[in-house]
Amino acid sequence: MASTRAAIRYAKAILDLANSKGVAEVVNNDMKSIASTINGNLELSTFIQNPTMKVEVKEKALLEVFAGINGVTQGLFHLLFENKRFEILEAIAIEYSKLSDIMNGVEVAQVTTAIPMDVALEAQVLAKIATLSDKKITIENIVDASIIGGFILRIGDKQYNASVANRLQVLKRELSN
Repeated sequence: MASTRAAIRYAKAILDLANSKGVAEVVNNDMKSIASTINGNLELSTFIQNPTMKVEVKEKALLEVFAGINGVTQGLFHLLFENKRFEILEAIAIEYSKLSDIMNGVEVAQVTTAIPMDVALEAQVLAKIATLSDKKITIENIVDASIIGGFILRIGDKQYNASVANRLQVLKRELSN
C-alpha cells in the first residue's frame, strides 16, 4: 500500500501524542500488529476499504478486532471515524513504525534470500551488518526464489547484490560483449 501524505501526517501526530504520554513503544507494537493483521487478512482489508460500509460499523469492528490496544491507538480509530479516513489505517500504521524506528535510531536491513533464513544465519548476518552500521539493526527477511541463491542486502539507500541471478546477469553481459 502506497503511503500518502495524510497517512504520514496522522502518523507524526500520533507519535507526538504517544511520546508526550510516554507510551510510544506500546503504540508502536499496536501499529505493527495492525499493519500485519490488515496486510495478512484480505477480508479485513476489503472491509476497511469498502466505501459503502458505515464508518460507525468500521470503528466498532476495529475496536473489537484490536481489543487490547492502547488508548492512544483507540483515539486514532476515533479520529479516523470522525474524518471518515479508515482506508488509510494500514498506511498510518506502517508510517508510524518507520517514524518510530528513525526516532529510536533503529535501521531496518532487508535481506532477500531464495529460502527463509534460519536463526543461526540471521544471527551471522546481524553480526556482520553491525560492523557496517553504528545504528541498532533489525532484519526483515524477504523470500524471493527468483534470485536462485545468495542474497541481496539493502540498508537505507545502499544495496549489496550477491545473488546467483545477478552473477548470471553479469556473466551474460560479459559474454555478449
